[in-house]
Amino acid sequence: MKLQDCKKIRLPVIPDERGNLSFIEENRHIPFRIRRTYWLYDVPGGERRAGYALRGTDDFVVAMSGSFDVLLDDGSRKKTVRLNRSYEGLYIPRGIWHEFRNFSTNSLALVLSSEHYDAAQYVRGIDEFKAWKADGEI
Repeated sequence: MKLQDCKKIRLPVIPDERGNLSFIEENRHIPFRIRRTYWLYDVPGGERRAGYALRGTDDFVVAMSGSFDVLLDDGSRKKTVRLNRSYEGLYIPRGIWHEFRNFSTNSLALVLSSEHYDAAQYVRGIDEFKAWKADGEI
């Protein structure tokens, strides 16, 4: 996969004077079936989360509250995407290195994954990632 395969996706917004509503439907708003959901919160200032690529799992990340940056790396190019809207998320396909950085106070990151957790799916070190990409395993 390449960086151009990563994309921001705007989610539906139903405006209401009592507060807005947004939602995500699998295989409609995001291009996969949701098999796992998790969230990151109370991240101390200056800390990073993630720092891995997934061999066979796609992710979709939403800043439900606050903001943070997502560093993306496809082995050839890097890009940073800022997430700060609860009605917009970032699709990260398998094989893309990603790190979450610069969390604002009280930020909440929601992650939807296409597969159940499997430690063997993770490429955790940047050197391992570069070697994996160089070998053309994806």
